[in-house]
Amino acid sequence: MASMIQMPTTNMNQHVTFPKNIGIRSVTFGQICLAKKTEVAAATRHAVAMSAAAVAEVVTRNTTGANINNTSSSTSLADQWREIQGSNNWENLVEPLHPLLRQEIIRYGDFVTACYKGFDLDPNSKRYLNCKYGKKNMFREVGMENCGYEVTKYIYATPDINIPIQNGESCGRWIGYVAVSSDDAVKRLGRRDIIVTFRGTVTNPEWVANLMSSLTPARLDPHNPRNDVKVESGFLSLYTSDESQSKFGLGSCREQLLSEVSRLLNKYKGEKLSITMAGHSMGSSLALLLGYDIAELGLNRDNSGTKTPITVFSFGGPRVGNSGFKQRCEELGVKVLRIVNVNDPITKMPGVVFNHENFRVLAGEGSFEFPWSCSCYAHVGVELVLDFFNMKNPSCVHDLGTYISLLKCPKRVQIQKEGADLMNRARELLLKMDMSARNLNMQLPIPWRSASASSPTSNMVNLQVQSQRT
Repeated sequence: MASMIQMPTTNMNQHVTFPKNIGIRSVTFGQICLAKKTEVAAATRHAVAMSAAAVAEVVTRNTTGANINNTSSSTSLADQWREIQGSNNWENLVEPLHPLLRQEIIRYGDFVTACYKGFDLDPNSKRYLNCKYGKKNMFREVGMENCGYEVTKYIYATPDINIPIQNGESCGRWIGYVAVSSDDAVKRLGRRDIIVTFRGTVTNPEWVANLMSSLTPARLDPHNPRNDVKVESGFLSLYTSDESQSKFGLGSCREQLLSEVSRLLNKYKGEKLSITMAGHSMGSSLALLLGYDIAELGLNRDNSGTKTPITVFSFGGPRVGNSGFKQRCEELGVKVLRIVNVNDPITKMPGVVFNHENFRVLAGEGSFEFPWSCSCYAHVGVELVLDFFNMKNPSCVHDLGTYISLLKCPKRVQIQKEGADLMNRARELLLKMDMSARNLNMQLPIPWRSASASSPTSNMVNLQVQSQRT
């Protein structure tokens, strides 16, 4: 939903720290449901809290617990790309975080970052609210000339909402792009990868669309409306609205995407293919809608019935639909990996209270469901949970740059000197109060006494990796 209007240059060395002694703390948030192929069992939950040093160690060494198919963690991506794309629901890859999966999460996150870098926010520019660069030059201009992909189409979207903006126009805004891997990249990736990326919220109509939290039937398959499959009305509007009333208006975001993805699937028919969607905030909602749409219409199936795998990498994404939508995505085989910050409020919306996860907890381990649970929001996929917060810049909890920086550099870094001094002064004050209380035979509880007594800086940021699935 909400996203930074401009992608700031994130310097993790300036505002976060991973203390050496991180205490494990319990965190409560919605569970993620994915049906296992081999069994139908009660919900299981695996959580492991790691210190940043432990994560760094996991990333740099071969981890037997995270080996794919009992092979070395140094196995090439070309050999194991299906598992990395979620064919086994990322079993044994999230905890601990496998190096290949971490590498791919960062790579797809960089593709989303390119959307922000290319988006023109200068009201005086002729390309205002469009991409600054042409398709052929975009990757080079944003510093990704060696990414191994070629942009094939720009995507535009406009929700069916009339909100005045500075220039008074109501045309579609650049929302993302479609790209395909080159012949050289195919050798490294093990397949031809079609990627669709989406940025987060920027324009006024998009903000309003984010606040339209009512559920409405998706009805994306004309032959089978499936009224039990419901999604957030604002996201659906952004995905399906067009400019039919305008003489030179664009087709809907949906029409543009389905047309281009179908064209590429037909062009590279006979090759090993994958369809990957990646988005941040509101963009992750569009990515999931597109993944569901392609699978529901069967566009990823060839004449022999073979399916091209569909994977969604969601960064700080909100809930998109109800439990019926979640169940249908699982039935269709749409794989979703949600990278979330436990302190990011956007990942808990819509349906902060009335969501499928909360009602499932209330119902216990049985199969009972409340009558209204089908009208509640539900997350889709497997979660990779990070935990970071900066008191001096609270907005960083949803910043895509912070997400990626943390994944790129999980080792301990230092906060700003001013922040450290402030926390040190507060700690010293409470320690003095504690000493005075001891002299009076009183005990003053200081929460960080055991954790930080020997540390020059206070606990400010934790990293937690957590996988949730059923």
